[in-house]
Amino acid sequence: MTNLPPTPFALTVRHEPPVLTVQVRGELDYDTSAEFTDTVVDHLSRSGQLRDLRLDCSRLAWIDSSGLSALLMIHRRADAIGAHLHLDNRPEFLDRMLDITNVRDHLTAPAADTAAAADERAEARVPTRAAPSAVRPDSVVRE
Repeated sequence: MTNLPPTPFALTVRHEPPVLTVQVRGELDYDTSAEFTDTVVDHLSRSGQLRDLRLDCSRLAWIDSSGLSALLMIHRRADAIGAHLHLDNRPEFLDRMLDITNVRDHLTAPAADTAAAADERAEARVPTRAAPSAVRPDSVVRE
C-alpha cells in the first residue's frame, strides 16, 4: 500500500463584488477548520455587500465532523449578511456526508429572505385552486 502525503491545506480567495469565491484545497478537518472559518469570516466582514459566497470544493481532499461544523458556521455567517452560500464542485464524499447528516438542503438552500421581501412575495401570489379528485363520489360503481 502506498501512503501518499496529505494534500497541504490552502485557501485561495477571490473577491469580485458581489461574489466572494473561496477555493478549498486539502483536508478540511479538526486541524484546519479554525483557519478556514477565520479566513472566510474575515473576508465576509470586509467584503461589503455580498450576494453570493461560493466555496469551490473541487480540490477538497477530505472533510470530517469539524469541517462540517465549519461549513455550518460559514453558512450562518453568510446568511446573517444576506449572502447565498454555494458549495460548488462538490466531491462525492462531501455529498455523502451532507446526505448522511441531512444538511445538504440546509447548506445549499438560498439565504433567508428579509421579512419585507417575504411579505411582498406573499402579496403577489395568486391563490390556486386545488386539483379535482381523480374519483368523484358520484362516479363510484356499486354492485
